[in-house]
Amino acid sequence: MQTEIQLNRIQNKFLRSVSKRFFFQFFLFVKLPAAWLAGLNVILLDVQKAIVSVKYKWLNQNPFQSIYFAVLAMAAELSTGLLCMMYTQDENLKISMLVVGVQASFFKKAVGVNRFVCDDGVKIFNAIEMAKKTREGVTLELKSTGYSAQNEIIAVFNFTWSFKVK
Repeated sequence: MQTEIQLNRIQNKFLRSVSKRFFFQFFLFVKLPAAWLAGLNVILLDVQKAIVSVKYKWLNQNPFQSIYFAVLAMAAELSTGLLCMMYTQDENLKISMLVVGVQASFFKKAVGVNRFVCDDGVKIFNAIEMAKKTREGVTLELKSTGYSAQNEIIAVFNFTWSFKVK
């Protein structure tokens, strides 16, 4: 069963601002400077999916001529976190979000342009709605899969997020 998601005014504003490269890069520069330096970019953000890219370059390399694993983790986390941030935007409630666990598996060297895809938007929406209704903390495991330019899986990350209405 597919959930029909209607974004509120603040969520729509967040979605529009993330979709504008200048505003998002400014956000990274101010709030996540390591992600800005690493060269993370948002390819897509909608109600169901987020795609974040990272390109191999001198600043994010490891000694093995590939992207350092921590940079891959930043891109993967951002692909889940953008969806979480969007759905925690509320006019009347403050909702906290926090990564409480992470697990990763790596399959290929990350070189060139790589993208991380999280398509758990509906799952996130439902979990946050549950937190709003119950006023209890909710934890949720979200998956981000990393792909090379050749569409090969390079890594899979599972992040456990916690949401709570303050």
